[in-house]
Amino acid sequence: MVQLGILLALASAFVANLGLLCKYRGAIAAPAVEMSHPLRSAVGLFRSRWWLIGFGVATVGWTLHVAALSVAPLSLVETTLSGGILLLAWAAERWFGVKVGAREWIGVALCAIGLVLLAATSAGGGGASSGYSVEAMITFEAAAVGIGAALLLSGTAGVPGRASGAALGLAAGLMLGVANVAVKALTGTVPGDALAILSPWTLTAVVAGVGAFLALGRGLQTGGAIPVITLSSVSANLLSVAGGIAVFGDPMGTDPLAIAARSVAFAAVIAAAIVLPAPRAATA
Repeated sequence: MVQLGILLALASAFVANLGLLCKYRGAIAAPAVEMSHPLRSAVGLFRSRWWLIGFGVATVGWTLHVAALSVAPLSLVETTLSGGILLLAWAAERWFGVKVGAREWIGVALCAIGLVLLAATSAGGGGASSGYSVEAMITFEAAAVGIGAALLLSGTAGVPGRASGAALGLAAGLMLGVANVAVKALTGTVPGDALAILSPWTLTAVVAGVGAFLALGRGLQTGGAIPVITLSSVSANLLSVAGGIAVFGDPMGTDPLAIAARSVAFAAVIAAAIVLPAPRAATA
């Protein structure tokens, strides 16, 4: 079953990246997203044909993601999904006409290195258990939502530009990570008990999903495809992996080599976050 989860996660990664690139094309053609008017902003995005296509493609990717979560550990699924970063820049240039500069390539490469190291040291062994401590779940989700909300506010407070786009990309990723952890908890109860869908984790996933939707839309409008998509994908993966370890008890290893590799992985991702928001203005 774990092998099936890996295959589903790989398929999800490929489909999700295509959906995000379609959303980018739709976002730059849509009216500016305003956090103070979420409903009007959502309507404006969905009136964009490419955003609508991207949303449909992303829905297929999300369905594959949930299927993977139901048969494999959260950390394994998320580190497998992170492999999609390797194809992002290539697909953006070849299929969507997005010009990828040297800084973007360096940032994507740093993310790929970090995520490969993280996958090698945190995704081994374990089953697909959805058991968790409620106290650990509340603490983890509350902290992640707080950081995501702070980034969301910082990304919309200043003059729109690539810096705000990067903050919004990170905020979108953290909110997606919150939703992923909540969905993982639901996979342990909902299939056998339909009423379990009324769990507070369902509300958590929905609210976090809405926040990610708006943050991603505005981030793509102000920060460009590669920086925003990469930072949102990586932050979602990292938070989900951390949730798998902290909330669901996924194995992470304790030997010195694994600790050193994880340290390099997180350093590479931090370096990528610094490199990716190039200092030029985003263009449609």
